[in-house]
Amino acid sequence: MKIRDAVEAKALKTAMSAPARIRRVIAGRPVMLDGQTLAPDLQVMLRLQAIARPRDEEVPIATMRTNMVKETALVGGVQAIGEVRDLTVAGRPARHFLPTAPASPDPGPLLVFLHGGGFIEGDLDTHDAACRVLAERSGVPVLALTYRRGPEHVFPAAHDDADEGYRWVVDHAAELGADPKRIAVGGDSAGGNLAASVALAAARDGVPLAWQLLIYPCMDAERDTQSLRLFGEGFYLTTQFMDRADESYLPLPEHRRDPRMSTVRADVPPGLAPAYIVTAGFDPLRDEAESYARKLADAGVSVELQRCTDQIHGFLNIVGVGSTSRHAVEGIADKLRAALT
Repeated sequence: MKIRDAVEAKALKTAMSAPARIRRVIAGRPVMLDGQTLAPDLQVMLRLQAIARPRDEEVPIATMRTNMVKETALVGGVQAIGEVRDLTVAGRPARHFLPTAPASPDPGPLLVFLHGGGFIEGDLDTHDAACRVLAERSGVPVLALTYRRGPEHVFPAAHDDADEGYRWVVDHAAELGADPKRIAVGGDSAGGNLAASVALAAARDGVPLAWQLLIYPCMDAERDTQSLRLFGEGFYLTTQFMDRADESYLPLPEHRRDPRMSTVRADVPPGLAPAYIVTAGFDPLRDEAESYARKLADAGVSVELQRCTDQIHGFLNIVGVGSTSRHAVEGIADKLRAALT
């Protein structure tokens, strides 16, 4: 991390951890919407980032990708992990996070993780800190995959890569020290959409899958929800970004209606893996993700829905500053451990 970035990260961490009265001076009056109150440390972060690092969502996508790496490094910090291995999975870069104290000896559980970023940004580096925390806290190894992104590669490129990558992992479970019956798939945002699509395909085709972890997933490309209207501006993920992401990865109208992309339209096959779906209260994607949870429950799937009422979209990455997001991520890791061990 460059000196300027290191100084900014320290200042952000100090401000978000300051006494409540100082945080309130920085952040202003509490933000309360839809019966929820935004976490004070996140309110401070959003206020400071709006001043120091305003998001320009009209810059070239290559610049957006670089900026996301910098932003996630600022809020992710340096997180402990037993070991990290760079691998190639189905011909694409991957990263294997091995906890210091594994939950069980080989062969053991494994979480296959797909990063978010609107199908146009995000990579192994943007989600490195989050994957470290998930693995180290849960004791479950995490294997993060990559996939092709728009606009260079449009739908269904990312979905095909995610499905191919997951099946490669199942076929090579022994090499990874994993028990095929204890492999889960998970992801956040766009990665949550990919994970849900992988889970549906696995159930249809009889591919082993123990559990699915969907963290504030996007589930309806034709979204028209109350949460979108309430939180589409000012809470990190914006309507402008989502529109640009859709135009880049889903250039044709039929792409947006495809059940692999708009998973709320998908048929629920028998044998679908149990799901843990996490949403954020101040997230424009909240309602579509919760609709998918209800859809699964109505179809008889074992599903648990957890709304983190005071959080924003992207909180999975905020594990190095503040406290409320870190606490929420540790809760997710505890669920991961309980599901697979």
